[in-house]
Amino acid sequence: MSDLLTQSYEECKRLNALHGKTYYLATLLLPAKKRPHVHALYGFARFADEIVDDLASTLTPEEKATELKNWGAKVIADLRSGESRDLIGMALVDTVKKFNIPLGYFEAFMKSMEMDLTVTRYKTYDDLMEYVYGSAVVIGLEMLPILGYKDERAISAATALGTAFQLANFIRDIGEDIDRGRIYMPLDDLAKFGVSEEALLKRKMTPEITQAIKYQIDRVRALQAEAEAGIQYLDPISRPCIRAASELYCGIVDEVEANNYDVFTHRATTSTARRLRVASAAYIQTLFARMR
Repeated sequence: MSDLLTQSYEECKRLNALHGKTYYLATLLLPAKKRPHVHALYGFARFADEIVDDLASTLTPEEKATELKNWGAKVIADLRSGESRDLIGMALVDTVKKFNIPLGYFEAFMKSMEMDLTVTRYKTYDDLMEYVYGSAVVIGLEMLPILGYKDERAISAATALGTAFQLANFIRDIGEDIDRGRIYMPLDDLAKFGVSEEALLKRKMTPEITQAIKYQIDRVRALQAEAEAGIQYLDPISRPCIRAASELYCGIVDEVEANNYDVFTHRATTSTARRLRVASAAYIQTLFARMR
């Protein structure tokens, strides 16, 4: 591996450790040879996300759109050519080539990132799923060849888990997303409980908003259960990592419940104690998998 490629992988690892602490903790359960490639996928996703969501940026929305489009087009072109000089792109290209990851996943991701600059509301759950596919589902699908799997049913499990992760984040970040001018909760779902867009924007908890959040939490848990049934189709050495990630990411909704569903004044976070408990159990499972 060249020095430049090593630097690229290290930069992706740094971004993962800095911005995705829960995700990074889970990746430590993977064999050392798999981790850099997972970091490469995360580095790509995180760098694009920073362009879109950096609230401290002085860029106008139009300038952000241009920067995102130009960077994304360059990375996609590099993936097509099989070569890159971009600090993030080098590791990504190397990973995609080694595991033959479909280019369409990355195109779908960039499409969703561009949607974040123009789309601020989703009327229905199906409308939202178009965004979720590119912003979250494809990341799980990209990881499958790295994790290893023996049955096509792992694909539907990865789809369900990626969706659950994203919905859990949406629930936790309702208040923060309003600050960014966005509402990810489908407006039709809110209306089922008598919650209007105007009511949500007031950032004040009501019984109706609580019920709407409970409805979305039930959806997260149903998706998590669907995904759990498919984890068995992964390479045994990768299963503890994904089970840990599932518990920690989807566990965000447990913390929302513990905060009495108040997503406006309390940001739900997974406690250090829970992270250590989940990681310890997963580490033991990983040791047994390696012994077998």
